Amino acid sequence: MSFKVLFKLIVFLAVLFVFLYIGAYNKQSSDFNFPILLDKKLTTDAWQIYFGMFAVGVFAGAVLMLGGGGRGKGSPKGEK
Repeated sequence: MSFKVLFKLIVFLAVLFVFLYIGAYNKQSSDFNFPILLDKKLTTDAWQIYFGMFAVGVFAGAVLMLGGGGRGKGSPKGEK
């Protein structure tokens, strides 16, 4: 396992710990307003909002990391 992968894993786990720690100590109800997707106010526990935002961030990061860094399987430009 390379140092880069190990470092990313440690950072990911540290961020996950912070979100779980915040969620463990914020059990009160919280209001969530996002007018683009929700036409009404959503009232839920704070840990659910933190976890949802974390999940959206992880998913967005995964999609960005998958992005097309290489060429497709077709022939290179200029060849026929």
